[in-house]
Amino acid sequence: MMIERLREYVGTETPTGDAAALNAFADRLTTRYTELGGTVRRIPAPTGDHLVADFPGRGPQAAAAPLLFLAHHDTVWPAGQLRDAMPWREADGIIHGPGVFDMKGGLVVLETALEQVADREHRPLRVVVVADEEIGSPSAREAVTAEAAGVYAAFGFEPPHPNGDLKTSRWGSTRVRIEVTGREAHAALDPSGGVSAIDELVDQLIAVRRIVADHDHVLCNVGTITGGGRTNVVPGSAAADIGFRFVDPAVEEAVLQAVTALRPVRDALLQVRVLSNRPAWQPSPATDELLAKVAAAARSVGQEIGGKAASGAADTNLTGWLGIPTLDGLGPLGKGAHAVHEQIVAATLAERAALVAAIIKTV
Repeated sequence: MMIERLREYVGTETPTGDAAALNAFADRLTTRYTELGGTVRRIPAPTGDHLVADFPGRGPQAAAAPLLFLAHHDTVWPAGQLRDAMPWREADGIIHGPGVFDMKGGLVVLETALEQVADREHRPLRVVVVADEEIGSPSAREAVTAEAAGVYAAFGFEPPHPNGDLKTSRWGSTRVRIEVTGREAHAALDPSGGVSAIDELVDQLIAVRRIVADHDHVLCNVGTITGGGRTNVVPGSAAADIGFRFVDPAVEEAVLQAVTALRPVRDALLQVRVLSNRPAWQPSPATDELLAKVAAAARSVGQEIGGKAASGAADTNLTGWLGIPTLDGLGPLGKGAHAVHEQIVAATLAERAALVAAIIKTV
């Protein structure tokens, strides 16, 4: 049943930014969570609705602080990826397809666990599924922060470490766009009358590299560059999107202050904008205590689970940064996130569902 559900979900492609596709998928989740006893709210956003589903507690902990489960239904893959390059495929216990690992497998694990605990005693549960996680959750950050208020602990359904360990902290992740407006002119007849936006952008990117070099444990990736149009025209516009990763919040603040304070080196207009930000989630004793409880829950269903830091960012950065005990990586085991060989180990769908159900019943 889990594999059939996952095939259905993978077959419904949900590229980030395709609001119609994401909202259609959200309709499916709304129906499913309602069937499982949840009360569902939708938070409209230009990139697609975010979902919040509340499940009442049962028994002695019915009025206790809830557990928060964080997930997303957008993927990095464009429409047609399933047909053209990554068809659904099952072979030797491995399932291939766009989104199986990041993170529709995690969505199936979550709803299966909810089904397994439907008649058991547990805390109230809150599920938040966002529509733009793959671009840093720019429209979902406020919703995640608001829904995290007062929860007992937070759990993410992103992929785990390769050996199945959970993620106990994450690097901060910030996307920045540098936009330059120069002045067009004929590149041969009037070169001095123009101001090259591309030359200015190159100088600014060199300046960014110098800023990064002054700090430890910072990753910087220039992901896109656009600008110009013809070699006989001095380019009048150019832009670059940059991804930064940070371990230390103080370093993050220093780097971002320096980058956003950049000034043009020629007669050009320069705009530096932060597109999205996920602050660094650092290790904490509270998360260590939560991991110990989860390890005990795992042993109750015949599993061993550990935890360690991760470099990738997700919505759990927000809850960890807010000081909420947080763990991530409850999705199935696999590999190839954001790659054409994306895959999961089929048997770990049921194993992870059993683990999550045990967490719900005991934490």
